[in-house]
Amino acid sequence: MPGIQADDQTKEEKLKAALWYSIGQTVDSVALNQNINATPHFIGGLSELCWAQIGNVAHDLEAFAKHAGRSTINSKDVVLLGRRNEGLEEVLKAQAKSVKERDRR
Repeated sequence: MPGIQADDQTKEEKLKAALWYSIGQTVDSVALNQNINATPHFIGGLSELCWAQIGNVAHDLEAFAKHAGRSTINSKDVVLLGRRNEGLEEVLKAQAKSVKERDRR
């Protein structure tokens, strides 16, 4: 179905543009506060790096869920993703616990 592929490509382009815009806004804000200049080339490179990392994270989360025999990603998969970074892992565990407690109420 060529229409579906074109629609997916359009969505991906919109997401990339939104990511580029958000990163540009953040970099510009930091650059102004620190009295430095960031080129559009830098912002583009950082955006591509972030896009690639988002893809890697999504792939890993899908693999963790599939390995556990699930088709849905849950908080355990996200905590597992942070396993190599102790600080991040602790933050993710605390956040997952907070969400579970909130959902019980």
